[in-house]
Amino acid sequence: MNFNNTSKYKKLGYSICFDALGYVSFIFPPFDIIWAPTAGYLMTKLYKGKSGKIAGVITFIEEALPFMDVVPTFTLMWLYTFVFKTNETIIEVGQ
Repeated sequence: MNFNNTSKYKKLGYSICFDALGYVSFIFPPFDIIWAPTAGYLMTKLYKGKSGKIAGVITFIEEALPFMDVVPTFTLMWLYTFVFKTNETIIEVGQ
């Protein structure tokens, strides 16, 4: 999947859907065997860079552990990326 040109609100929609898909394991627990690595992969594709890779590992662990699926990791990553993360300030040399 390619999420490079996806708007931030579409990414929010995908994030909510992926988090909701994680709840399937409450009804069918073996779903985690397939969903945990898939969710980790999707997290790294949805959110690029070092933070996306770290979130992918966290997502894999969270989805693989029983009863931890209530944590909305995709949506939390969206909040981190688009709401809480501050822009890096550029300091000009010679001022």
